[in-house]
Amino acid sequence: MVLAANLLSANVGLVIWLTVVFLALLLLLRRYAWGPITTALSEREKTIAASMNRAEEALAESRRIQESNQQARREAEQDAQRLLREAHEEAQRIRDREAQRTQEEITAMREQAREEIERDKERALQALRSEVSDLAILAAEKVLQENLDTSRQRALVNRFIDGLTSHGGNNQPPYQA
Repeated sequence: MVLAANLLSANVGLVIWLTVVFLALLLLLRRYAWGPITTALSEREKTIAASMNRAEEALAESRRIQESNQQARREAEQDAQRLLREAHEEAQRIRDREAQRTQEEITAMREQAREEIERDKERALQALRSEVSDLAILAAEKVLQENLDTSRQRALVNRFIDGLTSHGGNNQPPYQA
């Protein structure tokens, strides 16, 4: 029991040596362990802070790039829409020009057909006049039995035919000789 009692009693020498050893250990730890540990922790903290700053800068840069890309995409879409609109307008102008040209060609063809019909009509009328005058001369020759000569008969018939065409077929008696 003495041993157990000695363990519980306060020994001043032991307390002093324990305190000296504890303080020496603290000084050694402070000089060789805590200094490097706190320096390493401080450097680690600076490294982490620098990494966080770089990460924030990279995030900000990626946001700027993303915004730039979105702006470029919007501009590209606007350009594409503008090009489509211009293409549609150009196609409409081409269609309008072609329609106008086709209409002009149709009008020219109609006018050409009218002129051709008018020429054919004039030729037919000339042929008809010539034939009618020949028939009239033959008929008049038979009726008059050569009372008039051929040139006077032709002049008379031509005046008669001219009188028909100048009255336009309005059923009035033509010029009388």
